[in-house]
Amino acid sequence: MAKIILSINAGSSSVKISVYKAQTQHQSPEQLVETQIAGLTAPPSTFSYATRSGAKRIKNQPLAQNINSQDEAFRYMLDHLVDDEATPEIRNREDIVFACHRIVHGGDYADAQIITAETFHHLEELTDLAPLHNASALSIVRSCVKQLPKTKNIAYFDSAFHQTIPEHIRTYPIDPAVARKNKLRKYGFHGISYSFIARSVAEYLNESQEDLNIITLHLGSGASACAIRKGKSLDTSMGLTPLAGLPGATRSGSIDPSLVFHFTSDAGKPSPNSTKDMHISTAEEILNKQSGWKALTGTTDFGKIASAAQVDDADDFSAQSRLAFSIFVDRITGFIGSYFVSLEGQVDALVFAGGIGEKSALLRARVVEQIKCLGFEIDAQKNEDVQRRHADEKQVVVDVGSEKARFATLVCWTDEQFEMARGCVSDQRFWGEERG
Repeated sequence: MAKIILSINAGSSSVKISVYKAQTQHQSPEQLVETQIAGLTAPPSTFSYATRSGAKRIKNQPLAQNINSQDEAFRYMLDHLVDDEATPEIRNREDIVFACHRIVHGGDYADAQIITAETFHHLEELTDLAPLHNASALSIVRSCVKQLPKTKNIAYFDSAFHQTIPEHIRTYPIDPAVARKNKLRKYGFHGISYSFIARSVAEYLNESQEDLNIITLHLGSGASACAIRKGKSLDTSMGLTPLAGLPGATRSGSIDPSLVFHFTSDAGKPSPNSTKDMHISTAEEILNKQSGWKALTGTTDFGKIASAAQVDDADDFSAQSRLAFSIFVDRITGFIGSYFVSLEGQVDALVFAGGIGEKSALLRARVVEQIKCLGFEIDAQKNEDVQRRHADEKQVVVDVGSEKARFATLVCWTDEQFEMARGCVSDQRFWGEERG
């Protein structure tokens, strides 16, 4: 009998669930449904729902009822799944065997964990390290335990992939006693995505993952870079929190730490947006939610920024878009250069991933042009045609590099939801154990 798996990704303003079924450990999970409720913090909330068979499709439908929390969103989607005749595999809640949860900050956990009372308490303690991310995920875990008491809840951590980062790279040069007590070190994030990318690229290159050396860019509204050596994380741009490294839609990325105290005298005070479950300072609010492309251009839409950056107009939006675009290219290429040296020039490929990495041909072209001196070169036609080739060839990884280049340039359509579901199937700790 097939086992039903929910892969859950909860943000502060949305909840996304992908539903899979798996027959055996020797088969990849098969997606049945993808559903999302967005706009939890900006009503009205909208509901999207699509079966893989195409039998049912709802897109951004405004919800008449008031749904403004992760718990309410989860209950609504769960009821819809059970009641939907297009998904006969889920006739009642007890049919759901696994619920996988994307947890951004897992502290020192090196792999996925079954969520017990002890695990949950430990994750609550870590919330202060990532209040903007872990709080919403833990809210869904609570809801899951309540709504699906027979389901096995499993936490997948964005930080786990980076536990292999060497001590001299992950350590900050501060008082060691304070660092140990407060768990202050580089953790890194987007690890579920990097795990998917490393496995997929190794398969594409027909290479063992244990021999894979790549520089990977996960570029979306949150963006990061990662150096992967012998299939494992060597270094990554994010640090103690996802704020470090590359700028994003609303994040500043790495800046002089003292800047925020010159920016506002209220830096250390609690943010007005703090809640009983999410304690953030004014500084965290400014640098995580009021910076990045939004601060520079007034929009978080990178597509609009890239389009405006190509226009040589004197208006403020075009000028600021060119600046934001150039900043992003500069910061990305800086990490590529650093990681190229860390990998001692032994690089199998540069990989673009994430929504922007997949969609922005202009960004890929500008980045690769900037690092041409390292031996990378893009094929203009392949680069412009990448979306069609991906759709037609049904390939997860597509080559956009020039045949003359020393190193490959690839685009990977990463899938964190699938990676969690695959983990449930492939990990004997989860698949083989009877649920409660």
